[in-house]
Amino acid sequence: MTDYAKVRMNMVDSQIRPNKVTDPAVLSAFIDVPRELFVPEALRGAAYIDEDLPVARNRFLMEPMVLARLVQAATVQPSDRVLVVASGTGYDAAILGRLALIVFAVEPDAALADVGRAAFVACGAGNVTTVVADPTHGHKAQAPYDAILLGGAVADVPEALLQQLTDGGRLVGVVKAGDGRVGQAVLIERVPGGFSRRVLFDAAIAELPGFEPAPAFVF
Repeated sequence: MTDYAKVRMNMVDSQIRPNKVTDPAVLSAFIDVPRELFVPEALRGAAYIDEDLPVARNRFLMEPMVLARLVQAATVQPSDRVLVVASGTGYDAAILGRLALIVFAVEPDAALADVGRAAFVACGAGNVTTVVADPTHGHKAQAPYDAILLGGAVADVPEALLQQLTDGGRLVGVVKAGDGRVGQAVLIERVPGGFSRRVLFDAAIAELPGFEPAPAFVF
């Protein structure tokens, strides 16, 4: 029988700590949350590899190292309200639930949302709520948010999500413009008069369906 707690610690020590993740609260969250609950049973033995993991057609759990660096960049505080966009089975939301006051996870696939709800119960993530809706619209009913995490790579960040940040709020995610395999992890902060944007690191993660750029007009 697999000792998942030991494998989880190995993931933190071999994948996350060596990649500039030093925040003790973030490290503790990755040690605490059982990633194997958020993947299909047939893949549980591979739950802690340093790759994106498929959970449905064209849907993946983000590579642990990339997720950890994004979560650290979001500087989530215990009083924060957080939105996860396209949360899939909800592993990223459960991680953030260890750091924030409350987390809303928006997911368009009802079956994936149900997997997440069961996993939240199993791992004690009682402060995470899943909403089945179009993630490109965010979740305006509970806005504004102190932090927003994108659950995969996007061609660009929808304006609707930026407008759901509170003053001083942070959005983190990977933007993959064009046809390149590698995108850029970015931190976008709401500042007086607009938004600031900073590139954090390069990241090759799966793209989110529904966030493709609008087709250009051809004359």
